[in-house]
Amino acid sequence: MPEVRIRYARLPDRITEFRQALVTRSGDCIVTLMEHTPLPAPVLAGDRVILEPGAPVVWFTFYGAWHDIGRFHTADGSFTGWYANILTPVEFSSSLDWSTTDLCLDVFLHTDGDIALLDEADLERALQAGWVDASLAARVRREADHLMTAARRGDWPPPVVSRWTLEAARSAVQGTPGGAGV
Repeated sequence: MPEVRIRYARLPDRITEFRQALVTRSGDCIVTLMEHTPLPAPVLAGDRVILEPGAPVVWFTFYGAWHDIGRFHTADGSFTGWYANILTPVEFSSSLDWSTTDLCLDVFLHTDGDIALLDEADLERALQAGWVDASLAARVRREADHLMTAARRGDWPPPVVSRWTLEAARSAVQGTPGGAGV
């Protein structure tokens, strides 16, 4: 499978490059697999671990969207829920070379239906520091509100995210039967 290179900017000026296996592309969605997340410490939503160092993530990138979605797991592969990064719409230099900017807020939908809004203080700090203006901060908050409202109604995440489980993504990358098909 081809590999996607994603330049991921974090405010104010930190850039991280991620390389992920391309799982599939469909009309408005690209699915990638990060087999081992390079984290220094676990990610928490409240007091619950939602992602661990070295854990796999199946990522969903949507053309023109102000968020992406990750299916998060612990290091042993146990599914913890759906994570949305609020970000600038992805820019495609080529089909395998992308860039985007993280806009601080994140939404996490636990497998039990609890919803958490994460990193509100980071957005406020970015606004106070002038890294985002009031208009962009309002746009970011509207996106997070939209996702949380849709999750409460049962309309988020979209069906493609349920079809591409970790097992289906791994099968597709390895070229073995059992991929989800889009």
